[in-house]
Amino acid sequence: MAKINVAPTRSNLIRIRKELQFSKEGYEILNRKREVLTTELIQMAHKAEELQKEVWSLLAEAYEAMERAQLNMGRERVEWAALAANKTVEVQLKFRGIMGVSIPVIESKGAPAEMLYSLGDTNASLDEASSGFAKVTKLIPELSMVMTTVWRLATELRKTQRRVNALQYIFIPEYEETVSFIVSSLEEREREDTFMLKMLKNRTKKKHEAENAEAIK
Repeated sequence: MAKINVAPTRSNLIRIRKELQFSKEGYEILNRKREVLTTELIQMAHKAEELQKEVWSLLAEAYEAMERAQLNMGRERVEWAALAANKTVEVQLKFRGIMGVSIPVIESKGAPAEMLYSLGDTNASLDEASSGFAKVTKLIPELSMVMTTVWRLATELRKTQRRVNALQYIFIPEYEETVSFIVSSLEEREREDTFMLKMLKNRTKKKHEAENAEAIK
């Protein structure tokens, strides 16, 4: 395992230990963030899938009804009836935060009237198409909000995962290996100093003994 290239000193040991502790705390925070983002992403992805299915189903039914209306009434009369649609949904965009991720909150107000044209020159197929498209119009803001949320959560989750991996597999092991190296080096140096001190004491003792023996003679 790689280690940081630093001198094996006590000051560096204190510094590396602090950085190791900071990295571990950062890992715990990012790991919790990853778990929250994963949970939110799964929930929103499921919601997006259900909404998308509903929208596609409503659109398929609306377009099918529109085709029947064109066959029965003619294309020009259907287009003329469509010109009555002069009202749409009003959308307000706000934001909320999930673990530091800005998530859109779309509030829609109003909707096209259920019947935008005279019943005299239309038929049931056009009514079905109009009703279907009105339902889709109400769902589109929510679907766009959910899809954007999924994309932003997924993007943030990828970033968080990379940081977690970097801490778990690179930085923390490097700091741990460096701490182990410095501690081992300091212990080895302490053993050498102790050995040298013992040798010095022994030499001093032998010298004193020799001097005392010479003095007795």
